Amino acid sequence: MSTASKLQQPDAGAKKSARELIDSPDFKALVKKRWTVSFSLLAVLFVGYYGYILVVATNKEWVASTVSSEPGAVVTVGIPLGIGAIVLAWVLTAIYVWWANAVYDPEVQRLKDQLKH
Repeated sequence: MSTASKLQQPDAGAKKSARELIDSPDFKALVKKRWTVSFSLLAVLFVGYYGYILVVATNKEWVASTVSSEPGAVVTVGIPLGIGAIVLAWVLTAIYVWWANAVYDPEVQRLKDQLKH
């Protein structure tokens, strides 16, 4: 057994009740980390989405202008901006899922393994 895996395994004498686990510094740190990641991604999403809405609301002429100056061009600036807002939401979701799978879920499992059965 490697040193890292020994650190991940709870000691048989270290089993905790649910109350002890909830009051532990590890659990509180995990909750704080989850809120920090969630609110950071939410802030980026809000800035991106409401920034888009603000641009559409305050600069309609620019948003309604076409991307290309060629005659017959129909794609307005608002379309790529809107697609960008949607893609931003997907990217932020993917970042959260990656973080949850790589960091959060293993930590939750480690804490659950410390519970008395």
